[in-house]
Amino acid sequence: MAVSEEIQRQIDQAEELLFSGPEKEGFVKDLYYGKFREDSIFPFPELSPEAKDQSDAYIAKVKAFCESEIDPDRIDRDAEIPQSVIRGLGDLGVLGMTINPKYGGGGKSQFNYCRVMEIIGGHCASTGVFVNAHHSIGLRALELFGTDEQKTRWMKGLAAGEKLAAFALTEPHAGSDAGNVKTRAEPSPNGNGYILNGEKRWITNGGIADVLTVMARTPDASDPEGKITAFLVTPDMEGFEVLESRMEKVGIRGTQTGRMKFTDMFVPKENILGPEGKGLRVALTVLDFGRTTFGACCTGAAKFCVERMVARANHRKQFGKTLGEFPMVKAKIAEAAADTYAMESATYHTAALIDSGAEDYMVETAMIKVFASDQLWRIVNDCLQIWGGKGFFTDQPFERMMRDARLNLIGEGANDVMRAFIASVGFRHVARDLESKLKPAGWLSIPAAVLRSAKVPVKHEHLRYHGNWLASQIGKFGWVIKMVLAKYREGAIEQQLLQLRLADIATEIFMASCVYSRLSTVFNNATISGPAKDHETSTGMLYLRLARHRNERRFEDMKINFDNVVTDVADSWLKHDFANDWVIKPEDDEQSQ
Repeated sequence: MAVSEEIQRQIDQAEELLFSGPEKEGFVKDLYYGKFREDSIFPFPELSPEAKDQSDAYIAKVKAFCESEIDPDRIDRDAEIPQSVIRGLGDLGVLGMTINPKYGGGGKSQFNYCRVMEIIGGHCASTGVFVNAHHSIGLRALELFGTDEQKTRWMKGLAAGEKLAAFALTEPHAGSDAGNVKTRAEPSPNGNGYILNGEKRWITNGGIADVLTVMARTPDASDPEGKITAFLVTPDMEGFEVLESRMEKVGIRGTQTGRMKFTDMFVPKENILGPEGKGLRVALTVLDFGRTTFGACCTGAAKFCVERMVARANHRKQFGKTLGEFPMVKAKIAEAAADTYAMESATYHTAALIDSGAEDYMVETAMIKVFASDQLWRIVNDCLQIWGGKGFFTDQPFERMMRDARLNLIGEGANDVMRAFIASVGFRHVARDLESKLKPAGWLSIPAAVLRSAKVPVKHEHLRYHGNWLASQIGKFGWVIKMVLAKYREGAIEQQLLQLRLADIATEIFMASCVYSRLSTVFNNATISGPAKDHETSTGMLYLRLARHRNERRFEDMKINFDNVVTDVADSWLKHDFANDWVIKPEDDEQSQ
């Protein structure tokens, strides 16, 4: 099945961006072949006793600061994070936690950074997003791609929180479609820099940042549209204009989300961050770090909700019983706890993967982002439901948390786009291999050797059942991928409803694999016993059962569905134009062009 010219252009762009250089191995990549890469998932990461004691002590300080100094209700109400909070986080070392001590940072691991972000994100979503924007994607770009001169010039103040960072990618034409950046950077007449023209919007910290990583399109002989380059920009540059420093929004109201404009703004060539023309590589790399801490923040918020669900269910009485005695309430609590356990397991597995120096974890971080944000949205909703009418009022935190949690399904890559990405990356690897192996016989003559089943080791007898079904689903997933490619070939990239199911199957298998690895460690840990072990293992094994059940339904939907009816009805509605019923601003209207 042939693909459109535009889709082919996007494929070619993705090939250059994501798959240039040597082929990389990874756990998720192997899932698409129906294989379980044991050495990438076992053992589940743990801190040494000494490192854990040090980490726990630091976590206690951060938690105490949050409880005494960060008032999430006031931050939401005033739509501002107080300077005292920013200074305090800087003094604690949070704002430069993973940065090299040579440049004023704490030199801590991504694993420990996620532990901190879990506490902050669980306490106040606005503060969590603020820290993530400053550190996870702001400072990270400078840390990973900056020259020694650039780091020496800017990093110390940023790591201390004396100055703030922002990451400016999004603009009127470029959101989840990051490759559609229109901001231009033309070489200056004297050749010592670039002249930037364009606009950025929805930039967290954008209106208050002292240093911004700005993506702009530079000329390139091989591409008429040019290539995207990252620049370090400061607001004192002539032509830098803050159009809005604080855009009003539904949630995370404490963060300052800005809109900036650049008019003939000169940026010296020394401010190029990373290789010229490789700005999207810079962006995608730092977003991997941001999506991991994103998972940590969602985990913290989910834990908060589970605890409040339990408290309400134990004490609120209706019809002569506590809420916790009703099976429908129990089901909500159990599923919330199980999914929280899964997002926590995958977050720390991937954080440790980053710390290990692994080369490729792009799909894993996308999976964490999609799963954690989707499940937190449901968990917050179920928590509010258990609290009933009382939860609907502003003297409780749940309506604020619901507004805050909605951003997670959009920010750092909208979940629908992330699902297409998760599926497409897996397609690409398998398609290339099959094409080389099956010529000239053809795609439908797939040999049995290519369809081999997964082998999942059983580390403890209590996990044998779960290991067997996990192996079965991985093998089935690999087979389904090959069948989809055999049927659609290049056209698989346009089968978005199939992609959605395949991405969710792969994501659930990855989450289940992380939980399976973690439970293997827990079952074999002699230092954990009694009720504590039973509590954790029963929660984890419930998630494994939920994951199996969800995926069985998705596999069934791959065979029997009414996708054509859905698209036909949507097409009939799309023939109507209701735009006249709305006041459309020019910057909104251009999104549909």
